[in-house]
Amino acid sequence: MSMDRRSLIKTTGIAGVLAAGVAPAVHAQAAVRWRLASSFPKSLDTIFGSAEMFSKTVRSLSGGKFEVSVHAAGEVTPAFGVVDALQQGSIDMAQTASYYFTGKDPIFALGCAVPFGLTARQMDAWMEHGEGRKMLDEFYAKYGFTSRSAGNTGTQMGGWYRKEIRSVADLKGLKMRMGGGLFGEAMARLGVVAQNMPAGEVYSALEKGTLDATEFVGPYDDEKLGFNKVAPFYYYPGWWEGGAELEFFINSKAYNSLSAENKAIVDAACDVAARDMTAKYDARNPSALKRLVAAKTQLKPFTKDVMDAGWKASAAVFAEHEAKSPEFRKIHQSMRAFQRDQVLWSRFSEYRYDSYLATVKL
Repeated sequence: MSMDRRSLIKTTGIAGVLAAGVAPAVHAQAAVRWRLASSFPKSLDTIFGSAEMFSKTVRSLSGGKFEVSVHAAGEVTPAFGVVDALQQGSIDMAQTASYYFTGKDPIFALGCAVPFGLTARQMDAWMEHGEGRKMLDEFYAKYGFTSRSAGNTGTQMGGWYRKEIRSVADLKGLKMRMGGGLFGEAMARLGVVAQNMPAGEVYSALEKGTLDATEFVGPYDDEKLGFNKVAPFYYYPGWWEGGAELEFFINSKAYNSLSAENKAIVDAACDVAARDMTAKYDARNPSALKRLVAAKTQLKPFTKDVMDAGWKASAAVFAEHEAKSPEFRKIHQSMRAFQRDQVLWSRFSEYRYDSYLATVKL
């Protein structure tokens, strides 16, 4: 230690040294404790597991000096109360699906999934190397938080139905439990009656017939809920969730108060958790789908007329929101412009490659 530093400590004490920025190494050792609230239950080891992976990675990278306690939905705040909790400062971070909050503003849907939106890889590209993250974080700043990807489910399934959906007419009057976002508005235009209920009540409602259909995620998550026993028809694809993005919402004040090292740790841990979730879904869905089919699940594709009707209804919903909100229009149009290039590129790469492999014996 130099004489200058020794004399500074003697005259001002350690607090003065830290304030003067003379001992950044000492300052970096200060313990950090955060609380993260998830909108999901522990039983979803895919989605909730992403929050746990984040916490584990932060602890490892910081040598245990940065701890993030992870709380399932309902433990410290209700599943759909995480944005309010972030604004109040009662939590430092949330893990959620942004489209749960379209009641606050329809723009929230664009951070997760909209009908006929981006696939997982396209969403990642738009968010991190297009305008997505920048534009959405400018919007989220109104609520006092910033965002990072928490992973993506990939293209979801189209849900479970007690009866076959042979045409658009079969959707009229259909009582369906649906997730958040703009999907419900599009389905309402097709005559579907949206039902809001906790996931735990869906099985008995389907069994009793008070519910005709439900959509959730895909084979791995759906299998746990046993829907195939009470709604045997499993449709695909989930055109309303081409790649549902889960997000980490981080209280801006909490993040900005971190040291540069701890900010880097948070950013890196988010990347690790996001990649792990998406890979987990891709690894586990195929075997789960095989088990469901072996258990007499009837896989059915939506007919072209149902898909076309969904496309038309969705376009009307987007036009309505664009007319009301210049900000929605700006972000939505950015996403669609990016999507057009992605679909074009896919014609010569992924789509062509995958289409051929589907025709041969591997």
